[in-house]
Amino acid sequence: RDVTIAPTSVKREGATIVCGIDEAGRGPLAGPVTAAAVILGGRFPDERLDDSKVVHPQTREELAPLIREHSRAWAVGWAWPEEIDRINIHHATLLAMVRAFRGLDVTPGLVLVDGRFALAVGAPCRAEIDGDARIPEIMAASILAKTARDRWMVRYARIDDRYGFESHFGYATRSHRERLRLHGPSPIHRRSFKLC
Repeated sequence: RDVTIAPTSVKREGATIVCGIDEAGRGPLAGPVTAAAVILGGRFPDERLDDSKVVHPQTREELAPLIREHSRAWAVGWAWPEEIDRINIHHATLLAMVRAFRGLDVTPGLVLVDGRFALAVGAPCRAEIDGDARIPEIMAASILAKTARDRWMVRYARIDDRYGFESHFGYATRSHRERLRLHGPSPIHRRSFKLC
């Protein structure tokens, strides 16, 4: 079945072009925080669309190209570890979201952002708590942000293979903390976080 992009539970205020924005990577000890902005182009042809946190990694990888193909517009934004350390993870997350929005080549009539904070982006914007579980545009953004960040971490693991970034993507697993104690922080570790 198709996933409709206009659930009745979400007020769209008459907007026909709706952008969803979500992030990935607030919690890890290393790597960027990544955001995506997505304007779906109609009905999404795959019922597996959901919050990236509950979608199997292989399914996320299958959905990401479908989202890009079936979107009217999409973009990814980044905030880097040195920015996270300088302005804190909250503000870096909002920065990545704004950068994703600015990468769009279509101006939406309404922006829906997962979480508690709206963005100042020059378009009507509303924060939606648990939007990644309810709103297809935000679900799609969640998946694009997560897959983009995971790929970046896998690529970085080829540059520096001491930490196992390709398996834990910078999150605070036991293996990651053990390698941190052994090797000390890498250039992409967030110095403002408690690393060990």
